[in-house]
Amino acid sequence: MKVKITQIKSMIKRPKDQKLTLEALGLGKINRTVEKEVNGPIVGMVKKVSHLIKVEEA
Repeated sequence: MKVKITQIKSMIKRPKDQKLTLEALGLGKINRTVEKEVNGPIVGMVKKVSHLIKVEEA
């Protein structure tokens, strides 16, 4: 199953680990969207930055 992950909030003034997580997901700018296959590491990253992103089924 794939999900669309869209960044909806800025990563300015966020802890370094959250910034690195967004970059690892392929995000970094507001309204940027990526499609990812759902697996363990992706789920963990999504939970870590859930307040900065929007997730929907692809």
